[in-house]
Amino acid sequence: MLLAAAQEFNAGGFHNTTLDAIANRLNVSKPTIYYYVSNKDEILCECFRAGCAALSEAAEEVDGSGRAGLDKLAEFIRRYAELMTTDFVKNVALLDDNCLSPEMRTEVRDIKSTIDRWFRTFVEEGIRNGSIGECDPKMAGFTIAGALNGIARWYRPDGPLDPAEIAEIMVDRLVEGLRVR
Repeated sequence: MLLAAAQEFNAGGFHNTTLDAIANRLNVSKPTIYYYVSNKDEILCECFRAGCAALSEAAEEVDGSGRAGLDKLAEFIRRYAELMTTDFVKNVALLDDNCLSPEMRTEVRDIKSTIDRWFRTFVEEGIRNGSIGECDPKMAGFTIAGALNGIARWYRPDGPLDPAEIAEIMVDRLVEGLRVR
């Protein structure tokens, strides 16, 4: 159900997606949906959690890799870019959290902050070990995240580049600006 919902949200936006559309995609009745969730907001939040869990898992794996800061950052950019072409992670980038209840909005913003901190952490490590030139880690992180989140708006599965090719291009463009010269 969550995958069908994420696909509907990504295709038409949260406000334009109805529980009927999700039910139709699944070939079930709307009451069947209500058996599992209480409303559309709950579905959106679960989709968001699934996407963020994938990003957090990637960051934790990269962090434990023993690589230098710039190499960690490059690998996280690569994984993030590839994940951005998947339904749940695409949903993370496209989510306008203003449509959520105040409690859910707070949770979503906290999760997004955690992911932003991974970028800053990897940049800070790179600055400390000399693999990244002096810069503002927060601004570097926001710049990288903004570029990567943009993939959700323009990526098409039938486009000329596959996710791995997009990821390599993003790594090349985003990492080179931080590398010590």
